[in-house]
Amino acid sequence: MPSTNTKSVNEEPREAQEADPTDVVVVGAGFTGLSAALELAERGVRCRVIEAEPEIGGLAGTFEAGGNRLDRFYHHWFSSDQEMLDLAAELGISRLLEAHETRTGVYYANTIFRLSAPLDVLRFAPLAMTDRIRLGLLALRAQRVRHWRDLEHRTAEEWLVSLGGRRVYEVVWRPLLDGKFGKYADQVGATWMWTKLHLRGGSRTKSGKETLYYLKGGCEALLDAFRARLESRGVEFVMNTRVDAVHVSETGGVEGVTAGGRFHPARQVLVTCAPQAAAELLDQPAAEHLALPELLRSWRGVDYLGNVCLVLENNRRLSDTYWLNVNDPSFPYVGVIEHTNLDRPERYGGKHVVYLSKYLPTDAALYTMSDEEVFESSLPHIRRMFPRFDRNWVDRYHVWRAPYAQPVITPGYTRTMPAVESPVGGLFLAGMAQVFPEDRGINYAVRDGRRVGRLIADRRAGRAAAGTAEVLSTTGSSA
Repeated sequence: MPSTNTKSVNEEPREAQEADPTDVVVVGAGFTGLSAALELAERGVRCRVIEAEPEIGGLAGTFEAGGNRLDRFYHHWFSSDQEMLDLAAELGISRLLEAHETRTGVYYANTIFRLSAPLDVLRFAPLAMTDRIRLGLLALRAQRVRHWRDLEHRTAEEWLVSLGGRRVYEVVWRPLLDGKFGKYADQVGATWMWTKLHLRGGSRTKSGKETLYYLKGGCEALLDAFRARLESRGVEFVMNTRVDAVHVSETGGVEGVTAGGRFHPARQVLVTCAPQAAAELLDQPAAEHLALPELLRSWRGVDYLGNVCLVLENNRRLSDTYWLNVNDPSFPYVGVIEHTNLDRPERYGGKHVVYLSKYLPTDAALYTMSDEEVFESSLPHIRRMFPRFDRNWVDRYHVWRAPYAQPVITPGYTRTMPAVESPVGGLFLAGMAQVFPEDRGINYAVRDGRRVGRLIADRRAGRAAAGTAEVLSTTGSSA
């Protein structure tokens, strides 16, 4: 327990009740926090994971659909997602991974165009033939960029126009950037788009068709196996409990966290939420701690967009397309993902599951609507895209929201990206804002979670070694 004459930088009052001390507190049970906990536990470090939700998984959390569990926000994996594939093997569930050839398309000018294979590009009528060829060559030209640093100073617009020309950009890329990033569209860095093109290129077969992976049982199967492994390694879970404050002493070291009216002492704390949310846990720094205002500016300097995801359980399918990009600014969603064109509807009681996704500020009208308003306002747009659609097709719907779903990656992002290891002794931050140059995703959450787990364990080992050396020097002993 902290000494009575030690002030906390965050003045959030502590309740008298105190939990047993642990070595490391991990704030958040998404894949970053879970992966860090696994790395720590396997190195013999006591770890406690505190999660605000009743279930683990974060943005990969699940719900019941058609008698089975389904991801609240759509997920799939690329063949290049080695960290996720390795984790599945480590957890003994590789047998559940299934490969699927997918169909993708674009909704433009009230028409759906297929863009699953190279020949589809040559049939893309909204572009003249010369521009179709430029679009086809664009991905090949993007592959020639060997390192993301070559693009870090450029915007996505500048780079894409240089690769494919202005007309290709206006028809294909600008609507996607506008739909995804809204007012930030012209600020998005070229590195973000380069990563996207590399991922899609790496998942294509020799014929040009895209192959994606999905786990039988979805993220639920992965999370069940993950939690069982962690608990077998001694990791503690405190669920349905929000962390209210991270406490820092006036000597500049972390002391622990307050969560659910209890103080959890720990000399190291890993926060895995968005930097802006993490900053609120350190919202009242003492004036003498000059490093903390700078830290808070860094954490608050990353802009985020939220997400609204309308999930439909239909009694018939909308189309045979899995992933439909929406290049129509009047349509309220940027993507229509018919999940059961990837996974089989029989696994969801015969329901055809469709995700409609939109990234947007959390004060936008769609985000603040009630669930019923989101559904009702979406029906005319779905009918415009699929003229045969009728609301009677929808047996059930769900609306999911996430306030921090997409960090805005701008040119020169490495200069503003928050560091994983903070200037506060023992305080670490890891999450989707730091997977750069890659974009957010489970694969990179696993990768970076394990990295920060190793870093924390190494810092603990170094501190222990330093403490031993100090004791030996003061006692005159020698090894």
